[in-house]
Amino acid sequence: MKPQHGSRLRNFHQAKWDEEVIFELSNPGERGIHYPQVERAISDAVGDGVSEIPASMRRESPPALPEVGQMRVLKHFLRLSQQNLGADLNIDVGQGTCTIKYSPKINEKIAGSAKARDIHPHQDESTVQGALRIMYELDLFFREISGMDRFSLQPSSGSHAILTMAAVIHKYHEVRGEADTRDELITTIFSHPSDAAAAAAKGYRITTLYPDEQGMPDLEALKAAVSERTAGLFITNPEDIGIFNPHIAEFTRVVHEVGGVCGYDQANANGIMGITRAREADFDLCFFNLHKTFSAPHGCGGPASGALGATKEMADYLPVPLVGFDGGKYYLDYDVPHTIGKARTFYGAFPVILKAYAWIMSMGAEGLKEAARIAVLNNNYLFKHITEIAGATSPYKGGKRRIEQVRYSWEELYNETGVDTHDVTLRLADFGFHLWQSHHPFVVPQPFTIEPTESYSKEELDEYLDGLRHVVHEARTEPDTVKRAPHNSVVHKIDESVYDDPDKWAITWRAYLKKHGREAAKIRG
Repeated sequence: MKPQHGSRLRNFHQAKWDEEVIFELSNPGERGIHYPQVERAISDAVGDGVSEIPASMRRESPPALPEVGQMRVLKHFLRLSQQNLGADLNIDVGQGTCTIKYSPKINEKIAGSAKARDIHPHQDESTVQGALRIMYELDLFFREISGMDRFSLQPSSGSHAILTMAAVIHKYHEVRGEADTRDELITTIFSHPSDAAAAAAKGYRITTLYPDEQGMPDLEALKAAVSERTAGLFITNPEDIGIFNPHIAEFTRVVHEVGGVCGYDQANANGIMGITRAREADFDLCFFNLHKTFSAPHGCGGPASGALGATKEMADYLPVPLVGFDGGKYYLDYDVPHTIGKARTFYGAFPVILKAYAWIMSMGAEGLKEAARIAVLNNNYLFKHITEIAGATSPYKGGKRRIEQVRYSWEELYNETGVDTHDVTLRLADFGFHLWQSHHPFVVPQPFTIEPTESYSKEELDEYLDGLRHVVHEARTEPDTVKRAPHNSVVHKIDESVYDDPDKWAITWRAYLKKHGREAAKIRG
């Protein structure tokens, strides 16, 4: 069906190459380049470059890498690039809770420069003073933004920062002789699932609070849940439904009264940075996602970083090393009295740290606040217009306005037409749009979650709204078109049972061959 007259939808059709994986293109002996033989005088002087390596460190056989000519490699990856969408190509406001925003290309260029790209974690501190200064100053920035007293940039992601928070809380109670007693951690159903998962991975039993009729976390349920066994609270605010809890300080007070520690999941900080702070809500720990809120691309598409902050008391438990400054030089600080040790092998993902630093420096304090204001404005513009589309609703009325995102529902559309949220998602792909269906399990029936961020103009939001209106119109007039979607995308209908069957998953080519046999590798499709 063609877009309705006056619609802003584009005539989109994505390239489809039916491209093999690179290992299927491999031909023994094929090369992209042939290196010349080493001259005899050079080999006599320096050896063969291998014999000096201890035998225990040498491979017994070469790595099973694909053998592919240069032209075929070029075609392969260019074809794959044409089958991708992303922030540089399409309007991806539908990536709810993930804060997809524009990362200035100058920042990408800086992070890709040799000065940043070629440093090695084993270099002497004296040779990386610039990098250490950036880390140190970013720590200072986040202290100001959050009110915390010290930050570690070591965690690899937001979820890793949550796991690190759980380790810090466990160590805190261990030092006090209460680790065995305090084995319960409280979170909420609309906080990120990683808040429960990471704490459970650390060994905590999880208590999950559900919202009251207004959509707020239930304070009375929290009071009933806390006890001498409470280790802490992990909570997102605003939660994934976009409602900010104005009584958050009461939640931290209740947990503190029984001796628990409060950790703030600030992955949803894009609408509140420069406006509210963890300190004023009396949190002990908090983290930011540098790969979302502070412009570096989303962690699922590359490296990530979770900046973990702590009050003065809790800073004694942060992972080492931190970055210090003695007035003359910057250094890696291992003098942390009750440290949990290392959260990862080296300090952190420096390119992501550098992008976040560059973005904050270019924005300034008022710029960060303005980005938050525009994100909230964009979100409420969509909130008004989406809830005017017949068939789309948003549960809970706790906030007349939402912060940086909203969890919506297609339940009314589904009951009327039989078109569900998955169908709508796949049909929107035909117009180059993305729609996120929210975390499982679907607490909100037929959910979809949208977060526009400050990066998008009114014109782009209107184009996205036209896409939603068009698909809803199709659902009522020709529902089979929606149910058979996508039609213009790279992949059409796939076997969804694979999602929930670990026996069919294969993360690497080697794993695929082990699970499905080498004969399967010869069969395409």
